[in-house]
Amino acid sequence: MLKEIGVKDINSLFSDIHQKILINGIELPKGLSQQDTEKKLRTTACKNKSLNEITSFLGGGIKPHYIPSLVKAIKSRSEFYTSYTPYQSEASQGFLQAMFEYQSIIAELTGMDIANCSLYDGVTALGEAALMCTRINRKKTFVIPENISYDKKSVLRNYIKGADIDIIEIPFDIKTGKIDINQLEKIVDQNTSGVYIENPNFFGIFEDEVDKIAKIVKDAGSLFVVGIDPISIGITKSPGEYGADIVIGEGRALGNPISFGGSSLGIFACKKEFLRQMPGRIIGLTKDIEGNRAFCMALQTREQHIRRGRATSNICTNEGLCALATVTYLSWLGSDGLEKLSKINFENGQKLAKKIFSIDAFKKVFNGVHFNEFVVRYDGNLKILNKKLLENNIFGGLEIENQFPMLDNCMLFGITEVHNDTDTERLVKLLKVISNV
Repeated sequence: MLKEIGVKDINSLFSDIHQKILINGIELPKGLSQQDTEKKLRTTACKNKSLNEITSFLGGGIKPHYIPSLVKAIKSRSEFYTSYTPYQSEASQGFLQAMFEYQSIIAELTGMDIANCSLYDGVTALGEAALMCTRINRKKTFVIPENISYDKKSVLRNYIKGADIDIIEIPFDIKTGKIDINQLEKIVDQNTSGVYIENPNFFGIFEDEVDKIAKIVKDAGSLFVVGIDPISIGITKSPGEYGADIVIGEGRALGNPISFGGSSLGIFACKKEFLRQMPGRIIGLTKDIEGNRAFCMALQTREQHIRRGRATSNICTNEGLCALATVTYLSWLGSDGLEKLSKINFENGQKLAKKIFSIDAFKKVFNGVHFNEFVVRYDGNLKILNKKLLENNIFGGLEIENQFPMLDNCMLFGITEVHNDTDTERLVKLLKVISNV
C-alpha cells in the first residue's frame, strides 16, 4: 500500500504530525483466535449480573419495566431490524407507517398537536428544546429547576455553547420537593425564552401547581417546556391540558430494555405553530400518483438537507428501532392498559415508601405526592448500607448528596410494576437488619 501511494515508509506517512506528540506505538496484546476471543468475552460477561439475578430499587433514571414478547418479535423482523435509520429513498412504506403511527400516539399521549419521530434520548431533547425556544422568540435566558439530574444540566450546557443562552436555576422547596413558585415569579422576566419543569420531577414528586406555573410563563411571553415520565401519563393530565408549548421525555420505559444505558429514545412534541422550528424529522401521510395511500418524509430541517441558516438542528437521525418498539408496546398496552400500568407504579411507590418509613432509621424528606420514586434520609452510613444490600443481590437507592449537598445522607428509591411483594419484603427486611447492626 505504501508503494502504491508513493510513500517510502510508515514513518513518512505520519510526517505531518509534530515529533513532540508522536508515540512509538500502542502496546496491544497478541491477537487471539475467534474461538479464544469468544471464550474470553464470555468469561468477562459473566462478571456482570443481569436484573434476573439482582433486584434494583435504584431511582433517578432508568428503571426496569416489563417488555412483552410481542415487542421483540416485531422489532426483530428482518424488515425492521437495523440500528441504521433509513432516509426517504431507502425507507419502506412499512417503516414510514410505523414512524407515522409513533408520532400520532406520542402526540395523543402528550396532548400536543404534533410529535417528531424521536430524538436520541430525553437528555438531548432538553438541549434541543432550549435551542428551539430561543429560535422562536429570540430571547436568551432559559430557566430550569435546580432539582434535575446533573447529567441533564451537563448536556444542556454543552448544547447551548455558542448560542449565547444563559441558564438560570429555580430553587426547590426543601419541605415539598417541588419548585419554589415564589422564586419562579422573581426569575422569569421578558428576557426568558423558556421555562422547563419536570412532572414528576427528579425526586419523584408531582408538580401540582402547573396551572400557576403556566400562567407565570405565559404572562412573561415565554415558552412552557414540560419533561414527562410517559408511564405517569396514565393517571395524570397530559402537559397539553395545562398549557405546555413543548413536551419532551425519556421514552426508554416504553418497550425498550435497559441495555447498559443505551440506546435510548427521546420524546419531542409541540404545538403546531412551532412545527417549522422543531428538530428531527416528520413523517406525513399523502397519496401516490395513482391515488393510493402513501407515507413520506414530510419535513426534515437538518443542516445537511437545507441551507444551514434555516436548519433547526444538526441531528442526523432518529432512534428508529427504539421508536418502533415504543409504538408496538403502546399499541399492545392500549389506553386502558396504560392507565392500569400507571396505577400499579403509583401504588407500588406508595406501599414501599410506607414500609421503609416505618423503620426508625429511615425518614421521609419531602411531603409532596410522589409517583414511583421517593427520597429517603438514612441515619447511618449510606455507602455501607448499599454495599451490604448489594452483597444480598439488591441495588439500593441512588445516593444524591453529591448532586444536592443539602440532602445529606439521602437516597432516591425507584420501583415499577416488575417489583412484587416478595421483592419489597426482602428489601425491607434487609433494611431493618442492616440499620440495627
